[in-house]
Amino acid sequence: MDETQPTPTLDNHLHLDPVNGRGVAAAEEFAAVGGTHLLVLNKPSWHYGGEITDADDFRAGFEHTLDVTRRSTAVLPGRAWAVLGVHPTLISRLTDQGFTPEEARDLMQTGLDVAAEYVASGDALALKSGRPHYEVDEAVWTASNSVMRHAFSLGAANDCAVQLHTEGGEEFTEVAQWAADAGMSRHRVVKHYAGGRVTGPTPSVLSDKDELLRAAEAGEPFMMETDFIDDPERPGAVLGPKTVPRRTTWLREQGYETALEIAHVETPHRVYGIDTNETLE
Repeated sequence: MDETQPTPTLDNHLHLDPVNGRGVAAAEEFAAVGGTHLLVLNKPSWHYGGEITDADDFRAGFEHTLDVTRRSTAVLPGRAWAVLGVHPTLISRLTDQGFTPEEARDLMQTGLDVAAEYVASGDALALKSGRPHYEVDEAVWTASNSVMRHAFSLGAANDCAVQLHTEGGEEFTEVAQWAADAGMSRHRVVKHYAGGRVTGPTPSVLSDKDELLRAAEAGEPFMMETDFIDDPERPGAVLGPKTVPRRTTWLREQGYETALEIAHVETPHRVYGIDTNETLE
């Protein structure tokens, strides 16, 4: 192996905020410790001012994300891709403002339709959706599941993956079946903020050492993430941008080369159709 050539190191889920946070500087920090590729998730549009009332309000956050993703690609030895969608907690924000769960559902599905336009044009790689990770009433839960199932329909129509923000746990067979019912391949459903074992979707493992070891030892498809928030009021939350490259080095030192090939090359290709070797400089 050419020791001067970087090996693919992908953070599958982080946020870069070019307005309020560090933006491209966080991508530079990631690259400085060996990171090569990023999947950049949009922050909710209300982080950029204003509430969500129509399709155009979603575009604000999407456009900021596309801009910082393009500029991050310029500082990486690999590249960055945007993943766009609607954070499931929006439903609570909307119902607190007086929307019915059904009205909130419809608006969130509109936001996903807008995100899918960017996927269809090639500007975004995948969609994100999910359901609340906290206790909600039955009407909100039902509406949230409808939003998520709409994302699966869009994933099938646009031949793309869907990243999910959901409650914790390991058993998501039913959710993966909903995706299959919509015409998606189950492995293209990605459980963001996952532990080392997940049944149903492909796990994107939050890069805690113990959970990474569980994933590595399982020998199954998985990816690694930080869920870096890029919020100046919460520096380092959830994990900092250096974490995935540093955990990758640590796993390599533990002898998990095969698992790293799975996490950074094989699984991204299987889920998203991207080639993290070919996209290295």
